[in-house]
Amino acid sequence: MKLKTIKRVFIRLFKYNATPHGIALGVAIGVCIAVLPVYGLHTILMILAAILVRSTNKIAIFIGTNISLPPTLPFITWGGYELGRSILKNNNYPALSWSYFRHLNFHTLKDFYYPLFVGSFFMGLILAVLFYLVTFFVVAHWGKGHKK
Repeated sequence: MKLKTIKRVFIRLFKYNATPHGIALGVAIGVCIAVLPVYGLHTILMILAAILVRSTNKIAIFIGTNISLPPTLPFITWGGYELGRSILKNNNYPALSWSYFRHLNFHTLKDFYYPLFVGSFFMGLILAVLFYLVTFFVVAHWGKGHKK
């Protein structure tokens, strides 16, 4: 593929559904996907979402998934696990600590993953709504300022 062709494809993707709603929806979907603890499947989910949700900006989905980077991953994991513990209201799920991780093994991983998945799912929904609202507001106001 020639460089000009690649550039044209990226420009088309960037302009596709470049409305405030399309961009905000893309960021929200990307954030929701990024928070889910389905490590190794984020890219596949991102591509599926880009194909299935036609009213979204495809580049914005990619941008939204970048919330889950190595510096933020421990906070996302801790937040998802703790939210899952409080939603499940089960005292069998201990609070996270270094001691807990030292004794974590393959057999006890399911006891860690279940509250993590439940909490991350709800945290992803909450963050998606927040990121949608903020992104919509910023893009709508930014677009008004640049149309002059």
